[in-house]
Amino acid sequence: MISFAVRNLRLFFRDKSAVFFSLLASLIVIGLYVLFLGDVWTAGMSELDNARQLMDSWVMAGLLAVTSVTTTMGAFGTMVLDRSRKISKDFYSSPVSRKSLAAGYIISSFLIGLVMSLSTLVLAELYIVSEGGSLLSATALIKVLGLLLLSCLSNTSIMFFVTSFFASENAFSTASTIIGTLIGFLTGVYLPIGMLPAPVQWVVKLFPPSHAAALLRRAMMPSPISRGAVLPAGYAADLQRHLGSVFCFGGKALSPSGSILFLLAAAALFFALSVLNISRKARR
Repeated sequence: MISFAVRNLRLFFRDKSAVFFSLLASLIVIGLYVLFLGDVWTAGMSELDNARQLMDSWVMAGLLAVTSVTTTMGAFGTMVLDRSRKISKDFYSSPVSRKSLAAGYIISSFLIGLVMSLSTLVLAELYIVSEGGSLLSATALIKVLGLLLLSCLSNTSIMFFVTSFFASENAFSTASTIIGTLIGFLTGVYLPIGMLPAPVQWVVKLFPPSHAAALLRRAMMPSPISRGAVLPAGYAADLQRHLGSVFCFGGKALSPSGSILFLLAAAALFFALSVLNISRKARR
């Protein structure tokens, strides 16, 4: 199982195009923010002295959530490739069990998502500092690292379920393109959730990676908010709801523990669905 996971890791990082396209959605987010969106969003925050630093932290938190989705899905491309080229049949005829093979794909995808997310975190912090912001405190950094682990775990389970339906490289590539295009909207990165229509806001709130983005924003944004000017009563709370660092259901804000439980439940649910789907195919 471990040696099979190592084999998948080597195949992924050896394919430079696979690495690039798994990061393409993140690169698009950075490009749009630096060239256009950053100035547009900060222009309407005259109440804040440090609006740009606040939005830098906000978009980089969303970027981390996006990266953990696209890179874990890109990592499962090795599984689809093995199926499409019938390499998986050689594995199934070996003494290695199907469970060990599935575990190898899952472990490698989780590690790839984690490595790429940590690399993105380093680059995000360097960008924030270069724009006049400050590094995360030790406490905030520990929170972010823990949230990245949780985010990668949940997204690995979700992407395992999604890719369990594909046996064609073209179909997988099309799905990756669609998800990479939509992920910025579904995590509230291209547009703050407060700017979306109410039905779309519900879709965002029920999308597990959005909860990872909200948790990361809570961990990365308090310092920029606290350094702002004296704010009108309730402004900070309204701003956090508008930016999607706090989700409200029925007028009540969801606690961080609620989002964590949501991500854990999503990981368990999609892993169970993946096992059922693969077992169904194995009986054919």
